Amino acid sequence: MRVKPAFLVVSACLALGACLTPTTDPQRLPAGEWALDPAHASLTWQVRHMGLSWYTGRFDTLDARLDFDPARPEAAQLTAILDPASISTGDPAFDAALAADWFHAGRHPQIVFNSSAIEITGETTGRVTGDLTLNGVTAPVTLDVTFNGGLTSLIEGRPAIGFSAAGSLDRDTFNVGNLPHSIVGPTVRILIEAEFLREGD
Repeated sequence: MRVKPAFLVVSACLALGACLTPTTDPQRLPAGEWALDPAHASLTWQVRHMGLSWYTGRFDTLDARLDFDPARPEAAQLTAILDPASISTGDPAFDAALAADWFHAGRHPQIVFNSSAIEITGETTGRVTGDLTLNGVTAPVTLDVTFNGGLTSLIEGRPAIGFSAAGSLDRDTFNVGNLPHSIVGPTVRILIEAEFLREGD
């Protein structure tokens, strides 16, 4: 059996006791531009279905850029871009209908979020407000963010940082779907897990 190089790197690190524990002190992290690591990122959404459950889907294609200064974390700038045609519920036919009829992906091929303000609420928590453009409509959205820490990536050999975020929006604001609220509720929950890699390293 062929052993993958990544497995050897991690095994050697564990054997030597050299694995790093992520730091949550932003002062220990480098400033500059960070790019989303799509292999370690996800954006899932949930809507209330007939009052019975929170129906869950995701977007499979996403990108983001973060401009981060550890001396001024509240001044960070974030831009995220999603492909609405990459919506995924586990039902390809339904996905195609959602992309075309709910998100109008042909006319609006990108969903874009640009941060406008960041509020530090705790040692590892913050609130990010920004403008979300969806279906040709731009409106403010706020995310509660947890900074999970940063370290030097074992696999990529580059500094890496990670965040979890959660928020919600009103689908009516962005003209997403026209089913009555008794079938699909108006509130859309958003759950994000994201790792970023330092560019230029």
